[in-house]
Amino acid sequence: MSWQPHEITPETVAAPATAAGLVDHLRAEAALDHLLTEHKALVFRGFGVTPETLESAIDLLLPNRLAYVHGNSPRTKVGKNVYTSTEYPPEYTISMHNELSYAATWPARLMFFCEVAPTTGGATPIVDGTAWLEALDDEVRDAFAAGVRYTQNLHDGLGLGKSWQDTFESTDRDQVQELLTDSGATWEWKRDGGLRVHMVRPSTIKHPVNHNEVWFNQSDQWHSAALGDETAAALARIMPEDELPQSVTFADGSPIPGEYAIQVRDRGLEVAVDVPWNSGDLMLIDNISVGHGRRSFTGPRRVLVAMSD
Repeated sequence: MSWQPHEITPETVAAPATAAGLVDHLRAEAALDHLLTEHKALVFRGFGVTPETLESAIDLLLPNRLAYVHGNSPRTKVGKNVYTSTEYPPEYTISMHNELSYAATWPARLMFFCEVAPTTGGATPIVDGTAWLEALDDEVRDAFAAGVRYTQNLHDGLGLGKSWQDTFESTDRDQVQELLTDSGATWEWKRDGGLRVHMVRPSTIKHPVNHNEVWFNQSDQWHSAALGDETAAALARIMPEDELPQSVTFADGSPIPGEYAIQVRDRGLEVAVDVPWNSGDLMLIDNISVGHGRRSFTGPRRVLVAMSD
């Protein structure tokens, strides 16, 4: 049987089917860290959590909640370091990725909360990073061995993609420069007030506890081939690739073949496990062991996300 997340319900842990029952269970669960490392993803169903009762559960699942600094996807902040999940049109599937894997530091845990379940579809696929790595052709794994180089072009408030102010949750240039220096990135301020950032990162890492090697980069999402032929062609007509909001090459600056990026994207989705949502469900994932995405959907789906180190 292929890997599956571990499901926790009021029945399996002999707890009341209430948000308070979940909180009491989490307070008494001394082995939560071990459970997460062992199972890689935990799904909590049937506890009737609401936005009003969510805070207590988050505090136990994510003891040190982080801001979404240097995040590249569109989100809305709705609470204390709680955000909407990526706000892409519902008809699109979001491919697999580990949160902030392109950055110098990344969250160890992610928590998802389903406030409103979709009418159809809208599952969150999750993928075991070791299985994703093993699903790739040897030729592709070998090509990525030296890592990847990400480029971001962040505008100053008007343009394609995100602004540098939104990306770093700051309007202070000195603060942003300090953050980038600490991360090992290189950058330049452009004449129009925008910011170009370059980052060289590994393509795989080893989990700090179980030492499993996992695929851990967002090369496919940053590659123009993943935009689709029509979108990529339209953008190519108006700007060179290194002027796009985000782009990626191999670490030495040589281009990544489009078919490699497509294989990475498609194999990740092929070996993923779909987690469907009911309103009130929670999921906690190990962000190193497990990548996540989103299936297309209809209806008013609203899933919130928070993260911690």
